[in-house]
Formats: sequence, structure tokens, C-alpha cells
Amino acid sequence: MTKTLLLVISILCFCSVFAQEKLMTNAFNREATSLNGYWNYIVDPYENGFYNYRYEPFENQKNPVNGAFFTNSKRKDKSDLIEYDFDKMDSLKVPGDWNSQKEKLFYYEGTLWYKKSFDYNKSNDTNRVFLYFGGSNYKTDVYFNGKKLGQHIGGFTPFQFEITELLKPKQNFVIIKVDNKRIKEGVPTLNTDWWNYGGLTRDIKLIETAETFINDYSIHLNQKNNQQIEGEISLNGSNKINSQVTVEIPELGIKKKFKTDDSGTCKFNFITNRIEYWSPNSPKLYDVILSTNEDRITDNIGFRTIETKGPDILLNGENIFLKGISIHEENPINGGRSNSYEDAEQLLKWAKSLGCNYVRLAHYPHNEYMVRMADKMGILVWEEIPVYWTISWENENTYLNAQNQISEVIDRDKNRASVIIWSMANETPTSNLRTNFLTKLAKFTRNKDKTRLISAALEQQNYNDDPNTRTIADPFADVVDILSFNQYIGWYDGGIEKCKTINWKITHNKPVMISEFGAGAKYGLNGDKDDRWTEEYQEFLYQETLKMIDKIEQLRGVSPWILVDFKSPRRVLPEIQDNFNRKGLISEKGEKKKAFFVLKNYYESKN
Repeated sequence: MTKTLLLVISILCFCSVFAQEKLMTNAFNREATSLNGYWNYIVDPYENGFYNYRYEPFENQKNPVNGAFFTNSKRKDKSDLIEYDFDKMDSLKVPGDWNSQKEKLFYYEGTLWYKKSFDYNKSNDTNRVFLYFGGSNYKTDVYFNGKKLGQHIGGFTPFQFEITELLKPKQNFVIIKVDNKRIKEGVPTLNTDWWNYGGLTRDIKLIETAETFINDYSIHLNQKNNQQIEGEISLNGSNKINSQVTVEIPELGIKKKFKTDDSGTCKFNFITNRIEYWSPNSPKLYDVILSTNEDRITDNIGFRTIETKGPDILLNGENIFLKGISIHEENPINGGRSNSYEDAEQLLKWAKSLGCNYVRLAHYPHNEYMVRMADKMGILVWEEIPVYWTISWENENTYLNAQNQISEVIDRDKNRASVIIWSMANETPTSNLRTNFLTKLAKFTRNKDKTRLISAALEQQNYNDDPNTRTIADPFADVVDILSFNQYIGWYDGGIEKCKTINWKITHNKPVMISEFGAGAKYGLNGDKDDRWTEEYQEFLYQETLKMIDKIEQLRGVSPWILVDFKSPRRVLPEIQDNFNRKGLISEKGEKKKAFFVLKNYYESKN
């Protein structure tokens, strides 16, 4: 069998796994029925509810037996043998990870089944209904009324399935198999530095639409003409062809009508000279209303341009220095995955109080509340997929997984003015396989979204074997728009005094951003400035690092590691780490460390 044929088969098999419908845009603002709340669950480490004793999937049987958990079988006779009952099991709150809700599941990695029952009456008999997931970590199999809807792979992006034909007025049930086992070929792979929170970690809802509805749209400024708004709208349904679509922006006095083509799509552009451009100082959002004879949807959209020119980053044609901080998606006070408006508001308010105009959302797409809140608060955003450390560069399915994850987060967030950077990877060792993988991913991303910048958190090297002169000798540096790299001089790389001896030789005529630097410190632990884990050590490292990186001529931004201490099973030092990465400027209890104020003062000096 030829390599080409093997590749085709691999792609076809992978695509069948990602068989959910084309993601609808702006599920966030559509009329919906929430399925959030308490769901019954069964922990299934041996996957007895999925496989028979010959390790054959029940779902492949013509008539699955009662032992298949997704059938939600009940005893019909007192002699029936059924060894589970969802309705008598304990419950978990959704959205939420299982690790932080149940102490016995704190370290659990494996399969857990969820079940919820509901009644539902459509508002119109011809309407359609979709089951929408904000995210579920990591491999998710979805069953509705005993029928398999499909599978989704990836823990941080949304997906949906249509359930119109299976929906009943009474006694519907959804059963979901979630498996968060880490696997070598996964994205991320086996080895990371954050907690592997499992479960239905984001909102779940039923979205009811007209028979033909506005499925997808993108509306933004022409990046070369900031007085021209352009976009594309696609309909889904039997009346999608030659259908009239209206675009309204009332505050700009715009009301334009367009017709869809034979694919149900219309592309448009129009001129307006009244736009107030979105920026951190003025995060102006406009109500944008899209409508057809059957459907109407509203979004809040800001209009801005972003580009690079030589070593500069230009927002709306003007230089900007990105005063940032990295953030993990972890509840800032109660622990576990962040999943609410309140969580996003707290994290981004802390970033604003630090003086940030920018955040790096690491190391995976965060929940939609974060980017929606960033739009409102005027905070620029770097979004990233978990191509992290040493994934399987040679595996075509691993690449397709990564491509699907960047595709889904672009589909979700392409209308968010705050999002200016798509990041391809973090700290990946250079090799031909890796560079080809990332270059292909960057090309796909640019083709899908030409309105944003590409970057990746790269690593530094010695320049001409001089340990005191650092550079970026990564071939992927030729591909990115912003040259970003992580450096830990004074923490993993020598002592803090080393910062005084390091110089930088950057050979690319591109903006430079330090995507990570930092040091661990436990809040309230005090000592000398050369005593690791103390607040004083972290404070001193920030002082010396900021002096060091300020010598880089092309420096146009920083996002130190990290805003808040976060859980990681790699961090086991008793009385100091206790399963927390302590590089946060704020403790897991919301207490600000001394280094917080060093960075705050630095950002004030950049005004």
C-alpha cells in the first residue's frame, strides 16, 4: 500500500471522528435552553459501559445489549440483569470538572459517563434543535435517546449535533461518555504542566433555530482600508439559496440587503466614515443585526485593524506595546476549571489592575466568557492551542487534531475584536518534522483568517556559541508575524545575577515579545532576595529581568508567567508547591505578591 493511500485513509478515518455539524457562529447570543445543572454520573475506569467482555464496543452491535450505558436501560422484569442505574447515582455540577468536585476523583484520569433527562416542546413545528457543547475534556462520545450522535476530540473547543429528528416532547435523555486519559498522539500529549481537569467543563445548551437559519458569519474591517466593513454570511437549511440577508449597524446608520448564492453564502462590503475604532483605550462595540425572513441574530462587534511593520505592532495604524500577562483557565479562588462570567471578570480585572492591555490565554483555548469580557474591557488577546512540548510530529492524525482545534476556536472567536494573535505552539523542540508541522498549521490558519497575526512561544539559543549572547535560531521564526519566546534566566537558567551579563542579538526584522519569564514564590514566605521561593526572590528576578529585556531594541510586548498560581501534578514540593505552580503574581487565594507591583510599575512607565 502506498504512503499516499495510507495518508488518504488516515484523513478519512480522522474526519469521521470529527463528524459533528459545521459549528454555528455566535451560539453565545442565540436563544437557548440551558442544560447546565446537576447531571448523574458513573465512573467507569474499565469502560464496562462501552465494551463487552471481549473488548468489542456495544455501539457496533446491531441491537446493543442492556449493559451498554448509553441505552439507559431499566428493569422491565424482576429477573432482568442490569448492573447500573444512572438515576440512583451521585451527581456532578455542569459546567464543571470532576476533579475539583469530588475528592475521590481529584487525580482521576479515565472514562466517566454523564446523564441528564429533560422534556422539550419546540416553539414551531418546523424548527430545528441542536445540542451545543462549549467544551468537554478530552474525548467525548454523545448519545441522545439511545442513539449515537458522534464523537469530539479536543478538550477546549465547542461542538454541536443536530437532534431535531430524535427529539421528543417528553422523557428525552442525553448520555455522554467523557474520557480525559492522556495519550501520546493527543493534543496535548502525555506531558504537560497543568492539571488534567476532566468532564463537561463548559456550558451545554439546546439551541432552537428556524428551518433555515444564519449559521455562520464573519464581519470585520478591511485590513487595508479602515473605512470599509466586509464580511461573509452563510445560511443553513432548505431555503438557503437566493435568500435575502439584511445587515444592520444602527449606530452607524447602516442597513444593507444582500442575496445568497447557490451555496447559501453572500459576501459583502460597504464604506462608512463614522467608525469609532476598537482599542484598549476605547473598546467600542457596535450592535450588529443580521436577519432573513426566518431568522434574526445580534452580535456585539468591534472594528479594528492589526498588523506588523518591521519591528512594530500597529493597532489601527498606531504603535502599541503589549503590556501583558499569561493566564491559565483556572477558577481564581475556588479552584478547578474557570467556566463562568464571574471567573472571567475576576481574572481580567486583576490583569487590568496590573496595568495590562493584553493577555496571553495559555496553553489552550479558554472559555468564551474570557474573550467576550476582553472585548468589553479593552484587553487584547493571544489565543493558543495545546501544541505543547513534545507532541507526535510524525503522526498525521495528531496534525489533523491540531488543525481541527485551531479551526474550531477561529470559528468561535473570529468576530472578537480583542483577539489579535493565533499561537501555533509552546516550547516545542526544533526538528524538520516539527517545523513542517507548524508551518503547515500556520498556512492553514492564515488561509482561514487573514485578519490576525501568527505567533508561537519559541525558545532561545546562544548566538555563535556565546553563552552571554542570546538569539532565536528557530526556522519557524521565519514564518511567524511576531517573534515570541520564553526565557527563564534566573530561575531555570542560572541565578538572578546572570541577567546582568546577557545580551540579545535578534536577526529578524520583526516585533519581539517575551511570551514567558518568571519565578516561583509562595505568598507570605519572606527572606533574602537570593532565597528561592520567597516573595523577595521573585520580586528581584522581575526587577532584573525587566532591565535585561528592555535592552532588546525590537521589544514590543511581554506576558510574564503567570497571573495566578495554578494546580499542576508536576509541582510536589511539600509546604511550598503542594501541587501548585507558584509562579503566579497572585496566590490561589487572591493575594498579590511583591512582584505584582514591580510589573505594575513597569507598565506604568510604558504609558
